This record gives sequence, structure tokens and C-alpha cells, in this order.
Amino acid sequence: MNRWGTLCPGKEFIMDKDRMAGSAKQAKGSVKEMAGKILGDNKLKAEGAADKLAGKAQNAAGSVKDAVRDAAKKH
Repeated sequence: MNRWGTLCPGKEFIMDKDRMAGSAKQAKGSVKEMAGKILGDNKLKAEGAADKLAGKAQNAAGSVKDAVRDAAKKH
């Protein structure tokens, strides 16, 4: 499998824990942000936006770790 989870013959699929946790934070943030919009709760909306941003940063850090690990495997 490649880094997007699709099958690639002869390759294993390992995703960094930061990428998984970051994606979960982004999803949680999206839900909180939408709930804040629907309920008219600006604090909840802002918390959701902050969670989404933190999730994106964590996901990016995990992507870097994946790239370093993949590069190390090639050498």
C-alpha cells in the first residue's frame, strides 16, 4: 500500500501515529466548528477552528516522519 492506503504490490503500509491523531483532531475540530456555527456559539466555533489547525500541524509532522522513514528504507 502507498501512503494513501491503496494497494501497491510488495509494499507494506505503515502510517505514523501523528498522522492518524492529526486526522482525528481535524475531524473533531470540523464537528465542533460546525456545531458552533449551527448553535451560534462563537467560542465553540473558535475551539473547532483551533483543533483543526492543530490537527493539520500534527498531520504534517507525521507526513515528515513518514517521508524520512521511507527515504531511510531506500538507502
